[in-house]
Amino acid sequence: MSATETVADLAARVAAQARNCPRRFVLGITGPPGAGKSTVAERLRTALRELGQRAEVAPMDGFHLTDSALDRAGLRDRKGAPATFDVAGYCDRLRALRDRPLGQPVPWPGYDRVRHEPVPGAVLFDRQPIVITEGNYLLLDDPVTGWSAVRGLLDAAWYLDVPDHLLTDRLRERHRRGGKSPELAARLVAGNDLPNAALVRETERRADLVLTPTPDSAAGWVVRAGARR
Repeated sequence: MSATETVADLAARVAAQARNCPRRFVLGITGPPGAGKSTVAERLRTALRELGQRAEVAPMDGFHLTDSALDRAGLRDRKGAPATFDVAGYCDRLRALRDRPLGQPVPWPGYDRVRHEPVPGAVLFDRQPIVITEGNYLLLDDPVTGWSAVRGLLDAAWYLDVPDHLLTDRLRERHRRGGKSPELAARLVAGNDLPNAALVRETERRADLVLTPTPDSAAGWVVRAGARR
């Protein structure tokens, strides 16, 4: 079964689930690079606030390893792949959000897309009972890198299902906005982004809900239960 839901519908869904949670409610939004995870998370946060709910976004991108760390590991060309994140740090901070009582501050890093480096303490959680964390690998079942631990820290997980041709266009444009030439942007998409996207697609089965954009994605998403349900 599937139905089309607006962002207001999705916000009401989250608010209802969070109401029965004895601590902070943590929603994970995942999908391949270029799927629009940060946009969906930000729109959902706004819709929740319009319902009178305190909510904030906790992006996974803040746990990118620094470029200097990637250079030491020989991973600069694979930036954005699972091994290029501080997974243990991400999980530790998620546990802090879940375990610390409201009112006890939890700083969260952001990511500077101009310098392409993490920014410590960019977001401060305090009395927000709803957390929306978004990133590529939230449902990756890989105990070697540590990503398998993330799923157990999420109260709900949504997967954004976006066709590859849309991902390719968006990712090329993202690289060009970051100063890359069209040729380099195309190489980065083909050699790094799309292989990462293929890996992420395998994680859809671990989601509670799968969201597919309608032709007018601003209008809503087609929502169906994931295999986990």
